[in-house]
Amino acid sequence: MNRRSFLLTSAAALALPRVVLANGETHRLRDFYAPGGGLSDLARALEGKPVTVAGFMAPPLKADSQFFVLTKQPMAVCPFCETEADWPDNIMAVYTQRKFRVIAFNRKIETSGTLSLGAYRDPDTGFLSMVRIEDARFRRA
Repeated sequence: MNRRSFLLTSAAALALPRVVLANGETHRLRDFYAPGGGLSDLARALEGKPVTVAGFMAPPLKADSQFFVLTKQPMAVCPFCETEADWPDNIMAVYTQRKFRVIAFNRKIETSGTLSLGAYRDPDTGFLSMVRIEDARFRRA
């Protein structure tokens, strides 16, 4: 591998959202979803375990919330509020330990917490999630 190939590969890897497990193993966000829908075997194996996920904070559905959506790519508008916006295919709900300050939509963040699976409808927003991080903390990446 030459220097140019190494740099291009490294830059591409940094741009992908990923999940970092406690043992250092890295996965892409889409690894939690099975082809054709549903949850993957990997997601089921990680349920209830601590994970760290990198991505972008979608504009919150509600001010002063303890919940946001982590997306694969930056989204300038709420993907759930605008009918013209494309629904993201790699998302994860994030429930924080307390109210939080919104991070700019184009700033990458890392979110850590406990992976939770199964249908859950947020009582304040009505948002339905299948994959979540609970008791989460986040920081700029």
